[in-house]
Amino acid sequence: MPTSRPDRSVSRRTAAGENRLPPAVAVVVAIVVYALLPSSVQLTNRLIIPAVELLLLVALIVTNPRRMTRETRWSRWLSIGLATIVILANLGSLGMLVSEVSSTNGNHLLVAAMQTWVTNVIGFALLYWELDRGGPVARRREDRSDIPAADWRFSQDENDGAVVEVKKTSSKSADWIPIFVDYAYVSLTNSSAFSPTDTMPLTSRAKVLMGIQATAALLTSLVLVAFAVGSLGQ
Repeated sequence: MPTSRPDRSVSRRTAAGENRLPPAVAVVVAIVVYALLPSSVQLTNRLIIPAVELLLLVALIVTNPRRMTRETRWSRWLSIGLATIVILANLGSLGMLVSEVSSTNGNHLLVAAMQTWVTNVIGFALLYWELDRGGPVARRREDRSDIPAADWRFSQDENDGAVVEVKKTSSKSADWIPIFVDYAYVSLTNSSAFSPTDTMPLTSRAKVLMGIQATAALLTSLVLVAFAVGSLGQ
């Protein structure tokens, strides 16, 4: 029997490269949210970390202004470094926020917790997007046999045996690959459910990262619970 070919009409690997705009907008949102955090839960001067993140973002945009088509070793490490800075700065702020639960104004606590939760989602989404299967450029450019091993298994990766309308968008039938919005969804659900939902971590580093993210989200939720309990007592 002839081997079935991927349905190129729905393939994400036929485009010139992944759109730069969604991850860039996510970084800008993370920068703004961090800059607006109360000074009592910021690790440094209000503008230092946002300025570093903005410089890294500009350097990455210069490399790939509209589409993710080129990659060098330094640009890849720069992108991973940017996501790591977002995450570490936010985790530091979360730690400071938790330490101030008993002495912080309720409204101040609520807003800061919401800000750290949003940044948690964005930071880990960026890191997942950059790490999985060699990053956004490798996922588009390389032959599947040459792409590094997957860190996450999406539902599309195992849908080839499903009914026709589902099979049409599977990784095998449609040459489907995840893009930033898919990793953003994984990050969002992990921060909401404190565990994987429809996308499973396959490697040790993926499990460690999702564990750290879920723990951070849980601590943030505990801060919100503390706020709610404190409000009941007023």
